[in-house]
Amino acid sequence: MSAIVFLAVVVVGAVGALLRYGLSQALARYAWFPWAVLVVNVVGAAIGGVFLALLHHAGLADEWYTIAVTGFAGGLTTFSTWSVQTILLVMTGHWRTAAVSVGLNLVAGFAAVAAAYGIVTAAVG
Repeated sequence: MSAIVFLAVVVVGAVGALLRYGLSQALARYAWFPWAVLVVNVVGAAIGGVFLALLHHAGLADEWYTIAVTGFAGGLTTFSTWSVQTILLVMTGHWRTAAVSVGLNLVAGFAAVAAAYGIVTAAVG
């Protein structure tokens, strides 16, 4: 990896993390469900699907995929926060909310990748 790609991953990763933080602050009043984590994980999954399709069908350079998916989407999405919030929900007796969060993150995340990949593939392929 070149120094420029490395620096780009760092910069866009920081941007993604800052956007995640801003969204978590904006949705803090809805603390009964981890909406911010769900949103960033689904959006990040869709970004991954878009760039995977561009890589496969539009000749996108590997460096751009790395910058977008590893950098931006990696900074935006969060497995650790999702895991901690799920455990906290379970520990406070909110089993149903924890289960819904796990299910939505998994189903919506996979669906977002598949839908974004399909849409971009149809558009460029």
